[in-house]
Amino acid sequence: MTRPANDDATPSATPTGRPTLAQVAKRAGVSASTASLAFSGSGPVSDETRERVLAAARELDYGGPDPRARSLRTGRSGIIAVVMEERIRDGFTDPMAIAMLDGIADEIGAAGYSMLLLTDSPDREAGGLRDAPMDAAILFGCSTDLDPAVAVLGQRHVPLVGVETTPRDGMRLVNSDDRDTVAESARLLSELGHTRVGIITLPLDRARTRGPLTADRLTASDAYTGLERLAGARAVFPDAPAMVASGSLIDEGMLAARRLLDQHPDITAIMAQSDLLAIGAIQAAEERGMTVPGDVSVVGFDGARVDGLTTRTLTTVVQPIAEKGRAAARLALGALADDSDLRDQVFTSILRVGDTTGPAPVR
Repeated sequence: MTRPANDDATPSATPTGRPTLAQVAKRAGVSASTASLAFSGSGPVSDETRERVLAAARELDYGGPDPRARSLRTGRSGIIAVVMEERIRDGFTDPMAIAMLDGIADEIGAAGYSMLLLTDSPDREAGGLRDAPMDAAILFGCSTDLDPAVAVLGQRHVPLVGVETTPRDGMRLVNSDDRDTVAESARLLSELGHTRVGIITLPLDRARTRGPLTADRLTASDAYTGLERLAGARAVFPDAPAMVASGSLIDEGMLAARRLLDQHPDITAIMAQSDLLAIGAIQAAEERGMTVPGDVSVVGFDGARVDGLTTRTLTTVVQPIAEKGRAAARLALGALADDSDLRDQVFTSILRVGDTTGPAPVR
């Protein structure tokens, strides 16, 4: 019996009926290795040849080489993980988290990598940090405690980049001058005559416990971002009472500000460790008939644009969050390329004076 000849135009060379790279190469008139280089975007392949290969792929409805095969060949997954402490849902309510992810995605996407979002749940028996495919990991999110995630990923020998964290062996860092710029915003309030100032902090423990910040809670905390911003405020107002929020959320800012104003009715200014917390503080003050900044001034941190939530120009510390994300991605990519010139990055933020701060009221 005579076997019919195979028609290149019909992608039937595999048992599943899927077109193959060999078919694409044959149709484009190039070798399989040249076709592979055309898809990867690397190697000495002319633009004309690359376009001919891609045109053949479109004609055959070929989507590209199987990433599993590439992983086996290179020993890499092509994935950089981004590890967030909070739930993914909560992270996407924070414009700063989104800006950070945008910056990371811009850099790793241009380098041909994909991004995997994970939460830091090292106690799971399977999945997540323990066995998710990744070539490197970026840990961020104003974390209260990176140690569990670092321990798990360190066992896997995954290159690590930390955003806003204390130095650790083998981890590259991207930080900013939070302490100095918060101190600058505190000095602004002092120059405006404020002496009774309250603080709303980001979470300071893994349980994200709300409530007044006591000496014991302060001593037990390893939350780098919250502690740095607190130190900046207390450099100017050493006795300032602080209320801890359970997250960077407007509702949390409202709850914390209510408690501050109830327990310390003499305060004339509130320093919040994020813009979302600051907006919540403004709403809490206004709901009890206070004016901002007439009765109480409010300062935030981040420089986030939160459309539709306030018409005010918040006095805040503006940080280059997308640039920090891009820097973290470059450090991760550099580690994978064994770049010996990698250096930790420290960014400078700026104080932006808006209309939520004014002279201390006379009481």
